[in-house]
Amino acid sequence: MNSSVVKTHPAWDVVVLTEARYLVEDENDWYSRQLHAEDRYVVEALQALGLRVVRRDWADPANTSGDAQSLLFRSTWDYFDRFTTFSPWLEQVSQQCQLFNPAPLLRWNVDKHYLAHLQTAGVRIVPTHFIEVGDPHTLADQLALFDDEQWILKPAVSGAARHTYRFHRHQVADYQAIYAELIAHESLLLQPFQQAITEQGELSIIVIDGKVTHAIRKTAKAGDFRVQDDHGGTVHAHEATAEEIAFAQAAVAAVPFDVVYARVDVIRDNQGQLAVMELEMVEPELFFRYCPAAAEHLARAVHRRLQAM
Repeated sequence: MNSSVVKTHPAWDVVVLTEARYLVEDENDWYSRQLHAEDRYVVEALQALGLRVVRRDWADPANTSGDAQSLLFRSTWDYFDRFTTFSPWLEQVSQQCQLFNPAPLLRWNVDKHYLAHLQTAGVRIVPTHFIEVGDPHTLADQLALFDDEQWILKPAVSGAARHTYRFHRHQVADYQAIYAELIAHESLLLQPFQQAITEQGELSIIVIDGKVTHAIRKTAKAGDFRVQDDHGGTVHAHEATAEEIAFAQAAVAAVPFDVVYARVDVIRDNQGQLAVMELEMVEPELFFRYCPAAAEHLARAVHRRLQAM
């Protein structure tokens, strides 16, 4: 007796991932409205290509049920606060469906040690001293290796300016307790403060499928250095120069994985040269409100990869 296997197809081609607190739009909150508008650009662009799309919390058990062909990371902004849950979840879902960006890239990008790889590949980065978990030296010991007066201290796995501190050399004793608590549990980055942050802001260049689609400039509020809008920063449209476009595309090209989307955060460093602050490829805000066509470019990149599976 002949038998045949009936191949079933997942219910969804793409699940656009968010986090629980952003699943439902709060029409009374500007931040919620803005986030949902950004995600809608992506959902509608994917649907326009004939893809079956749903938007869900990344931690929704349905994501591990096998009902989706792919997961697209968009506003999963609590992953670093729940990393002990997120990491094994990422391992599980990566065995079940396609991830965008792909799982090996996500694992590589969550830890800012990737900056060392970029530097080795010839991409200029903000000078960075890596301090590994459990290092017995004090913060003063670390600073003794350098001449700079102002510093930024932050975790190697972080986001949204979590545990990001700016201090002067003469304040090192004030930050020793914070440093000691952090280094006991996680690796840290120590970087000379870059004056352009307060003078010019930070440039975010969006690269989708290897090409720059648009750019914005973020500036901090008076008296602060954090440029994120949830810390009072402001966002401005920016027309990227040929130099900036080439720099951003070269930075992404140096990544040893298939990059569907990336946000290259760039400044002029203290020597006046373009330098990478961070390369965001897990769940970066991509500012589609400044260039809705970029969402269509992302959708086409996802669609092409799904067809090739």
